[in-house]
Amino acid sequence: MAKAAPPLPPASFEAALEELENIVHSMESGQMPLEASLAAYERGVALLKQCQEALTTAEQKIRVLEGTTLRDFSPGEDERNAT
Repeated sequence: MAKAAPPLPPASFEAALEELENIVHSMESGQMPLEASLAAYERGVALLKQCQEALTTAEQKIRVLEGTTLRDFSPGEDERNAT
């Protein structure tokens, strides 16, 4: 029996996260058969990896923009420093 082609990765971080959340909810319901649970778990691992890579890439871009030094975010800090 031929194995189905793996699903394409979602187009965005948000789409991957939404699909991952849906998988978690489905698995938590406890109503999935074993084969479906294994397939969902495998897909979830792939989605998690994609999300982690997207976050790492975003963090690297921020480091470049911030001069490689991340600092704590304080809401309103930019307004105080601008005056």
